[in-house]
Amino acid sequence: MEQTKTYIIGEIGINHNGDLAIAKKLIDVAKEAGCDAVKFQKRTIEKVYSKEMLDSPRESPWGTTQREQKEGLEFGKKEYDAIDAYCKEKGIDWFASAWDVDSQKFLQQYFLKYNKIASAMLTKEDLLEEVAKEGRYTFISTGMSTLEEIDRAVEVFQKHHCPFELMHCNSTYPMPEEEANLRMIFTLQNRYHCKVGYSGHEAGELVSVLAVAAGATSVERHITLDRTMYGSDQKASIEPNELIHLVKAIRHAETILGTGEKVLTEAEKAVKAKLRG
Repeated sequence: MEQTKTYIIGEIGINHNGDLAIAKKLIDVAKEAGCDAVKFQKRTIEKVYSKEMLDSPRESPWGTTQREQKEGLEFGKKEYDAIDAYCKEKGIDWFASAWDVDSQKFLQQYFLKYNKIASAMLTKEDLLEEVAKEGRYTFISTGMSTLEEIDRAVEVFQKHHCPFELMHCNSTYPMPEEEANLRMIFTLQNRYHCKVGYSGHEAGELVSVLAVAAGATSVERHITLDRTMYGSDQKASIEPNELIHLVKAIRHAETILGTGEKVLTEAEKAVKAKLRG
């Protein structure tokens, strides 16, 4: 067994608050901390939400309706062109979770290395089909899902021979540590015989590090410049210094976990010679 390197994803999501400058700062934060990738979210507002919901009241920096709030948070081609160029310049992967088929088709123009199925989208079969038929390695978050729902999603990806990695997830924001249930990583590995990562919404770093010890091959965490900023995901996100500490802790954990091969170190050989003669 080789020592594995955990793929660490900084989930920007909508924490950019519709501001490209904030998005670039968060990309910088992820790169400087040592993340392997950043992830965004893409929606076609009219497809994802009903007119009744969009017309309902909601106070936000962009206006007084849900529509104004959702549109204020959404990036279009101009912004994603800039994100694509900036991530290439910085040498960090980026990808996004689409919340509808049109958004997935939009993302195809960037020829991204990975796709992502958000927990909320795991039962959207038209979206699963669109993603799986691309044949691109896909991270599939399993928050809010029953095993039977995960079974069905896995069947879609297997049907299209699309490589995938499940991600254990508890979709509460923020998640109490006692609800992490990290042994689900073993359950998913044994049931689906695939790699299993961890997508976390807790405070701090302990749960994510323990997930790596439990065999998680990827770790995704929401990141923010400041938890007090406007936004529903900000409070379940980690700030720049916390991200730096988390990445260091995960890399340290990987070293501690080692390869699983029995090797006598030089120091141990010296002790052996002394104690066994």
